[in-house]
Amino acid sequence: MTLQNKVQLITYPDSFGANLLELHYALRRYLPRAIGGVHLLPFYPSSADRGFSPLTYDEVDPAFGTWDDVEMIGHDFDLIIDFMVNHISRQSVFFQDYFKRGEASEYADMFLSFNKLSPTGEIGEQELAKVYTRKPRPPYTMIERSDGSKEKLWCTFDYEQIDVDLTSPKTKEVFRNFLIRLSRTSAKMIRMDAFAYTTVEVGTNCFFLEPQVWEILEWLNEYVAPFGVEMLPEVHEHYRYHKKIEDHGYWTYDFALPLLMLHTLYHHTSARLRHWMEICPLRQVTTLDTHDGIGVVDVEDLMSAEEIQRTLNGLDEKGANTRKIFSGSEYKNLDIYQVNCTYYSALEANDDSYLAARTIQFFAPGIPQVYYVGLLAGENDFELVKRTKNGRDINRHNYSLEEIAEEIRKPVVRRLLRLMEFRSTYPAFKGDFKIEDVPDDEIKLTWSLAPYQATAHVDLRTYATRITYYDGRSREMATFEV
Repeated sequence: MTLQNKVQLITYPDSFGANLLELHYALRRYLPRAIGGVHLLPFYPSSADRGFSPLTYDEVDPAFGTWDDVEMIGHDFDLIIDFMVNHISRQSVFFQDYFKRGEASEYADMFLSFNKLSPTGEIGEQELAKVYTRKPRPPYTMIERSDGSKEKLWCTFDYEQIDVDLTSPKTKEVFRNFLIRLSRTSAKMIRMDAFAYTTVEVGTNCFFLEPQVWEILEWLNEYVAPFGVEMLPEVHEHYRYHKKIEDHGYWTYDFALPLLMLHTLYHHTSARLRHWMEICPLRQVTTLDTHDGIGVVDVEDLMSAEEIQRTLNGLDEKGANTRKIFSGSEYKNLDIYQVNCTYYSALEANDDSYLAARTIQFFAPGIPQVYYVGLLAGENDFELVKRTKNGRDINRHNYSLEEIAEEIRKPVVRRLLRLMEFRSTYPAFKGDFKIEDVPDDEIKLTWSLAPYQATAHVDLRTYATRITYYDGRSREMATFEV
């Protein structure tokens, strides 16, 4: 069940069409040759964070459709689905039973009570300050039961997302059954969301603790591998983590590419990007845009502090200054480690610059993913953010079938679809990769698999992009302008 080396689409179950049925139609109608896979963001019943606070993995939210709808998509495309490995919904039967019955609950051992983490039931501020968290609050929530008793529970993200203890036999039993259930679907890959936050140990930063993380990955893999399913651990941090993940034989993400790409295109220099392509993992999934923001922490040591700040200043200017517009306390998810902006808006809605970015992404090592808003060259949705007060919604517009039919006709989208079809169907991308020697204000990338060869040449000042390739029909070299 190996993943095809073709472009993948990232989409919510209700964002590229109103539900899974409409999504499947849109994929078949508009993208049959452009993509080989679909990363279908969480479609399970959920209490928060647009699917990322699941109550269970045994059901499909009826608002989206049924398991049959999921399977039909998986029949036509490589299917990637999510498993939130460090938490479960506050509204799940597991937590609700624990909330009502306390230590008498059969699920009590699943959760990380401070009573379990500390002999005194308390963890000092100094210890909590060590924890690597991306929220401006301590990593716990206080619950109060009907009898008036209170208890502190480990909670890394939203208060609806209660962390679980992956060392607990009960958690292992529940998660084992979920993983087997998901692996028996048509999914070819399961994305292990928030994987780095699975290791909780008082006195540490509780982030990607070794060797525990490798023991956890091995345990997770035990239940998906028999079904031929791959795992994609999700980690937003320094590239050394991704190198380690690759060294252990797993797929990983290229989250450094988005900001490196903006630096390259804003400042007309390929040096940093070329260096990254020389050392980056090969067994990786590349992104420019996702359901989250444009990562900042991911480029540490790949760009200097001055280069990062200069690029962020440019992103503020070119991306409509979203961080400052929506900086009030009433807005949620304005993360310090990422910038909320569509990638098309980040490049000033400049078609040539945007197509240059996608070309470089598609020629970079790895399997490329394109977020659905990026597919349609969507711009920042300010009205949605004003309504929801959720900063990430700037890049989460839901497209109806009527809107898709209209947006797909835009010249920039037509050009992108042609590029995606080339990347998904041309044989050379299964071969050898080479970075050609050109001036710093250009970048030239080549893939070769005899007799096939494809070279992308991008002028980083004008954004003119040209692809030269061996045409198997004419048996001659051919060229097209992206």
